[in-house]
Amino acid sequence: MFTIEQIKEAHAKVKSGADFPNYIQDLIILGIKGYDTFVDDGHVQYYGVNNYSVTADEKYDEIKIAASANKERFIEFLVMHQDGQTDYLTFCNHAGQCGIARWRVDIIEMTCTYFDKSGYEILIEKISV
Repeated sequence: MFTIEQIKEAHAKVKSGADFPNYIQDLIILGIKGYDTFVDDGHVQYYGVNNYSVTADEKYDEIKIAASANKERFIEFLVMHQDGQTDYLTFCNHAGQCGIARWRVDIIEMTCTYFDKSGYEILIEKISV
């Protein structure tokens, strides 16, 4: 079973989106199967085997989520972040501005799916590590 402390240790190594593939490798080693990140306050729900889950409390002040999604602009921000041009909080603010309410990383499928406030899938990307 993994703990929030172990996850925090792995996450502490992440400085930008460019560090994400190594972070995923660390989570796999811990036994994490996936997680949901909620943009409004930063809390994250991590999932493992046998319905095991832990929740990391919110990390920052509330971010407003735009009422409608702007997929094209979000992709621009996502590419910048993955290129290491923005930090995590900046990316979360950009996501909120673009109507992204949460994202789900599925480590088994190696996908990251971004959702709007209604739970509609805005973007699904393949994770390469």
